[in-house]
This record gives sequence, structure tokens and C-alpha cells, in this order.
Amino acid sequence: MTDDERAVSADFDEAVNMTAAELERWLGTKESRSVGDKSGGGESTGHASGRRIVEILRTKKSDLGKDDYAHMRKVTGYVHRHLAQRPSGDVEETAWRYSLMNWGHDPLR
Repeated sequence: MTDDERAVSADFDEAVNMTAAELERWLGTKESRSVGDKSGGGESTGHASGRRIVEILRTKKSDLGKDDYAHMRKVTGYVHRHLAQRPSGDVEETAWRYSLMNWGHDPLR
């Protein structure tokens, strides 16, 4: 593992605070499917990303490839940008939280 991959992995591990099992369960809910950009009319970008995150979480670090690290960078960037847009008030049942959870981050933790 290169220094860059180590750094990307550490950032990803900090940004993604849900386990593979928790994320997979979440992705099966209607709340998960209710949010996100569905420009193609089907699955949202975040929901598809969530499925990819589950795969990454279940893969040994030594078996991760360049595409995996690229996605991990994308996830970390999304989580950081989205956290900066936190709405005021209770966020428990908001599209903002649901969207973050599709990307593997539960802001209530």
C-alpha cells in the first residue's frame, strides 16, 4: 500500500461510520431510496455509491484497486461537503441525513 493509499484509506475510514451490514440494511429501506439525484430515472447516485461502499468495506485492504481508492476519495469528499451544509434543527428524519447515510455516514453518531 502506498502512502497515498494509506491516507485515502484513513480518510475513508473516518468518513464512513457505518458497518457494511448497517449500510446494506439501510440501503434496503424506502427512506434510502427516497433521496438523491436520479438523473437517469433509476437508482440515485448516492444509493449506487452505497452499494459500492459495502463492497469496499467487505474487501481486504490488500485487494483494493485504483478504482476502489478513487471511489473512496469521492466518498470522503462528498461526506465532508455535505456535512458542511447541515441544516438547523433536528436532522433525524431529513433528506440531508438520509443522503449522507447512503454514502455510509450517519451524522447522528
